[in-house]
Amino acid sequence: MWTCPFCKQQFVDTNQAHSCNDKVLGDFLNKKSEHTLSLFWHFISQYQLMGEITIHPTQSMIALAAKTRIAYIIRLGKDFVDVVFPFSEPYNDNLCFHKIAQVPGTSQYNHHLRITHKEDVNAEVKKFMKMALKEGK
Repeated sequence: MWTCPFCKQQFVDTNQAHSCNDKVLGDFLNKKSEHTLSLFWHFISQYQLMGEITIHPTQSMIALAAKTRIAYIIRLGKDFVDVVFPFSEPYNDNLCFHKIAQVPGTSQYNHHLRITHKEDVNAEVKKFMKMALKEGK
């Protein structure tokens, strides 16, 4: 593991490119609705029940990591939270992802989830959260 000497984030790759201290979590959470904040913290707390994760605000999103990045919160809307799980294969047989797309030039498939209610983080979503956490360890 390599630790950035400036922001103290840990990465698998030495000298990993990242947005070092450009953003803090408050930059993303500021002025969001109470509903959106409750969805965000509910999602985070459900992940923390599964294992240790760290939150890394980047230039344009909030990354969640175990040893490696396991999920990305790409948008905090007025009444929703958009999450992307990067997997090495598409999981098309599901009811939770509204979009699955291969990242051009890679073998990564981004699985897009929109959370509008706490109940959206259901057993099926938790199964994928656990899979991402396992891959990230």
